[in-house]
Amino acid sequence: MTARTLAVVSAGLSTPSSTRLLADRLSAASVAALRSAGDDPTVQVVELRDHARNLADNLVTGFADGTLQPVIDSVTSADGLIVVTPVFSGSYSGLFKTFFDVLPRDALAGKPVLAAATGGTARHSLALDYAVRPLLTHLRAATVPTAVFAAPEDWAGAEALRPRVERAAAELAGLVAGTRHAPDGSPDGSPVDPPLDGPFGGTPPFAQLLGQG
Repeated sequence: MTARTLAVVSAGLSTPSSTRLLADRLSAASVAALRSAGDDPTVQVVELRDHARNLADNLVTGFADGTLQPVIDSVTSADGLIVVTPVFSGSYSGLFKTFFDVLPRDALAGKPVLAAATGGTARHSLALDYAVRPLLTHLRAATVPTAVFAAPEDWAGAEALRPRVERAAAELAGLVAGTRHAPDGSPDGSPVDPPLDGPFGGTPPFAQLLGQG
C-alpha cells in the first residue's frame, strides 16, 4: 500500500461546528476511497479557530510562529487537501481567507483540493463557485470538479449529503492516487512550461514588453 497524507482545514468558529462535521464526513469518505484504491492514508485536521491569533500575528509580522508553522507545513506537504468554510456575508469567512493569505507562494500549486462550505441557507451554495473556487484557482490548486455545500436542511436526513460527499471524495482520491505533488506544481518534479497564449505562442514577460520600443 502507498502511504498518503490528507490535510483537512476547517474554518468553523463554534464548537460543535457544522463546518467541522462536514469536514469529518468528507475526510472519512476520502479515506475510504483511497483505501479502496490500495493506498494507506493518514489525516491531519486543522481547526483554524485554534490559530486565529497566530494567523493575525503572521499577517502583521510576515512570520509564522512556532505554533502556526507546523500547521502550515502539514498542509503544504500533504498529498491532498480538504478545505471547508462557513459562508459569511455571501462569501468565505475572513479566517479562512487569512489562512491562505499566509501560505507560501505556490504552496498549493498542483495539489489536489476538495472544497466545501456550510451556510444558513441553500442560497449561499453559489459561494463555492464565485468565491472559493476562484481563490483556489488563483493559488493554482488542482480543485476537484465536485464542491459540497451543506445547508441546514441537508442535516435533517442522514442520507441527504452522502451522494455528493462520496462523489467529491472519489474525485479527490483519484487525483491523489494519480498525482505525486511537487513544489513547482508538476506531477514528477520536472519544470512546468508556461501556458501558451493564442496561436503565436507564449506571452513575453511584462518587463520585456516595457523594454520594447
